[in-house]
Amino acid sequence: MLHTINQSPFRSNTLTTALRFILPKDPVLFLEDGVYTLDDRGKFKDIIQNLLKTNPVYGLEPDLRARGIGQVVGKVRQIGYDGFVDLVEEHQVNSWL
Repeated sequence: MLHTINQSPFRSNTLTTALRFILPKDPVLFLEDGVYTLDDRGKFKDIIQNLLKTNPVYGLEPDLRARGIGQVVGKVRQIGYDGFVDLVEEHQVNSWL
């Protein structure tokens, strides 16, 4: 199952809630304000590094760019809209709003 997180971790507990349900190997995509979670200089770096040990993690590149995030944590994969569509086609989606 693909988990999408679009809420800022500074304004919502969506990330904390989602982490309780994300299974190993489930891909996780951060988009919109959710991409603030992926900032390599941010306070959520350790959480993302732990998630990367068991799950593929993606950040929507246009949203990262729009929010001035140049460096993402570890091996987070930056994808465009085509990659987003590919993930949605390959997986059932659970959107954490």
